[in-house]
Amino acid sequence: MTRTVFITGATAGIGAAAARKFASEGWQVVGTGRRQERLDELTAELGDYFHPLALDMREPDLFAAALATLPDRYAGIDLLLNNAGLAPPMSNLQDAEQGPIDVAIDTNVTGLVALTRTLLPRLIERKGAIINLASVAATYPYRGGAVYAGTKAFVRQFSLGLRCDLAGNGVRVTSIDPGMVETEFTLVRTGGDQAASDALYAKMDPMTAEDIAGTIWWVASLPPHLNINAIELMPVNQSWAGFAVHRHE
Repeated sequence: MTRTVFITGATAGIGAAAARKFASEGWQVVGTGRRQERLDELTAELGDYFHPLALDMREPDLFAAALATLPDRYAGIDLLLNNAGLAPPMSNLQDAEQGPIDVAIDTNVTGLVALTRTLLPRLIERKGAIINLASVAATYPYRGGAVYAGTKAFVRQFSLGLRCDLAGNGVRVTSIDPGMVETEFTLVRTGGDQAASDALYAKMDPMTAEDIAGTIWWVASLPPHLNINAIELMPVNQSWAGFAVHRHE
């Protein structure tokens, strides 16, 4: 039986790398995103293994209608990869604007939960799996990352709680928590500042989207009786910082 993976945020970075990896291994891929031209490019590249689905994670009321358009061939979902996510600018909360915060929460938390709930009947029917992309930010805080870290801590805890809810249904749930991966993530966070992105990843050998896609594939290809609860990955040259100490005048 040909298996099908549903990947959110498939138009760039880890999502695109995962789409290519799974297609190369013979899986069918339903890839979602807001940028139709990127979806069209993946369709041209991956051919019959890829089905594009225009989807905005901030519009959960439209999920059911979008899923109803899936051809029968792609309707049975064996793996949900909740990859779509972003971070607001790295401002201290007291200096931050509410708009970007809402976008991050709506995408990383509200949309992820709504889509997962919508797809659960299909995943339960096929005894499938769910892989959620969290972040090391869920564990190791940093200045200017309160909202992003909070959303990713939610994703990790949601993954563990979901395992409890699905006990006995045969559905596996995993949280993957990457550190620094050089993708469009920082470009989105900085509003397109390529210099800031280049500076962040300079001379430190960050992980690649393909590195994470390979890890996702490994988890997905394990025997169905084996569940990986969580994986935390960092490039060798990244570690956690020491405690910050503020000294008064």
